[in-house]
Amino acid sequence: MADHEPDAHPQGAGGLSENRAVATTGALLSTNRAPKVQLRHGEGDKRHLTSFQGLVALSLDALSSVAYGPEAIALVLVAAGSAAVGYTLPITLAIAALLILLVTSYCQVIAAFPDGGGSYAVAKRSFGPAVSLLAAAALVVDYVLTVAVSLAAGAASLASAFPVLRPHLLGTCLVGLALLTALNLYGIADSARVLAVPTLLFIASILGMVVVGLARSHPAAVVGAPTPLPAHEALSVLLILRAFSSGCSALTGVEAIANGVPMFRPPRVRRAQRTELMLGLLLGTMLLGMALLIRRDHVVPRSGVTILAQLTAGAYGTGWLYVAVNVIVTLALGLAANTSFGGLPVLMALLAKDHRLPHLFTLRSERPVHRYGVVAVAVLAALLLIVLDAQTHRLIPLFAIGVFTGFTISQMGLVRYWWRERPPSWAGKALLNGAGAAATTVATLVLLLTKFTEGAWAVLVAVPLLMLLFRWVERYYGRVGAALGLGRTPAAPHRPEPADRLVIVPLSPGSAISALSERALGAALALGGEVVAVVVSDTPGELDDLRAQWERWNPHARLKILDSPRHAVVRPVVEYVRRQEASGRWIAVVIPRIEPPRPRYRLLHTQRDLLLAASLRDHTGAMVCFVPFRIGN
Repeated sequence: MADHEPDAHPQGAGGLSENRAVATTGALLSTNRAPKVQLRHGEGDKRHLTSFQGLVALSLDALSSVAYGPEAIALVLVAAGSAAVGYTLPITLAIAALLILLVTSYCQVIAAFPDGGGSYAVAKRSFGPAVSLLAAAALVVDYVLTVAVSLAAGAASLASAFPVLRPHLLGTCLVGLALLTALNLYGIADSARVLAVPTLLFIASILGMVVVGLARSHPAAVVGAPTPLPAHEALSVLLILRAFSSGCSALTGVEAIANGVPMFRPPRVRRAQRTELMLGLLLGTMLLGMALLIRRDHVVPRSGVTILAQLTAGAYGTGWLYVAVNVIVTLALGLAANTSFGGLPVLMALLAKDHRLPHLFTLRSERPVHRYGVVAVAVLAALLLIVLDAQTHRLIPLFAIGVFTGFTISQMGLVRYWWRERPPSWAGKALLNGAGAAATTVATLVLLLTKFTEGAWAVLVAVPLLMLLFRWVERYYGRVGAALGLGRTPAAPHRPEPADRLVIVPLSPGSAISALSERALGAALALGGEVVAVVVSDTPGELDDLRAQWERWNPHARLKILDSPRHAVVRPVVEYVRRQEASGRWIAVVIPRIEPPRPRYRLLHTQRDLLLAASLRDHTGAMVCFVPFRIGN
């Protein structure tokens, strides 16, 4: 039987239906089990690490910071003239003292929080969800800036060896970022073996440079063009504090081992602490060795090369070793940037599971990769590089602020932890952490005050905005959870009688009688109840042949032809469904969809099925489902 319904004017919006399952709401980090902020994809599937393997896998971010930390000091001191650069050594000694405090503190974090999490876990345990949000926001900023700073420093190192790249630092950074993004979207293996060779080469290159350089009575070669360095500022306490704060960027990454304690073999705490101590010893040796060379050889910033490149040329000359070391440094910095592609997506997934970020950040591909997180890292880092023109000295203050915010929260959290728990010798531990918190707080405040107009304000804006974002997303999921009645047992589901069920199958006039419609109608009949095939036409009077063919075919479904003189296809179906809903019937819409043999062929088909499904979800409460019809090769 076929009948005809004239076109109707659009009606008011119907009820909105939520067709996505939403997880139960809860406060961030509300469970007793501390979260693990993995630094690399698939960490739980890899075998656990020894102390040496942990050093190789987790230390590159910290060790590679020697490529820009000492230079950050020199760039600040040079404002008082080239002679002031000699103060790099005492400032580095102060940074080394802070490094000792931080390494000792993170050894305590490892013992107190063996489930990992670093400053995140400390903030959650000691201060509660609000401060843990601050720690999370600081970590997000830290991860993004790690990518930007590492790539900018790597490009500068590569340009020191290959001067042709000097005018193209931003382009070099963006190419490197695109490569890292592609590799991480595809999914790369994460293991200590992958990082072993570049890490060991980097350590050998820097330590070798320090030993050979100190053994020489004078530099083997000088690279870079001299730059006028007029003194335009007095050598003051404030200038020294600024240099100290900028140089503290060399300490980034020392918290990575505390984040990854669960990755170690038992006894995990002892192995992780041993690795933390080895990292501190190596990093301190490199920094002090480079500072000694800078002071002895009067190394100052020169055009076209980095401070590290000058020290390399002074130790090895300008031959193949010079090029090799700069390439190794670039590779190490690239791998350091890559840690954020493992760390930030996992952190975002953790926040999403705690309903502080959209749940799509929890989605992983089969490799497994948090692809939405990887894209977010890449986009944010690219924006930073473009806005700041890939200039390392402009990125360093922002980087250091994010790093030291996390350090300060961790130190203050430990002070509160020791005060509350009061284990043996707690007073000495609290005093140590208090000193570390004071030092990192001073460094943060100095950077904020002295670099505020040069971009530090962006961190003060970004961190609170991230915290507001986390709160806003949580409130939304809270409303969704309340609407869904999560946590409560609902009434028994109502099962509609067959007479109250209506299954609608939208068809196009040209394929209303075909294998496609046969498959869709078969699926609709399997649902039970009345089945109606709906065809929209702007010339319904010309469909007499279709009505006759439908009667002869007799597919056990009624044919409904909707008049649409304005050539609309989606709206008449939606309005028809809404009118049927008004009668109180249970409605399902079965939409046939052609699946071509190759994705490129999808462009050859209309996308009306997707548009119709989206409109039905937005304006009706009907159940919408697709029936795929695959076209063979």
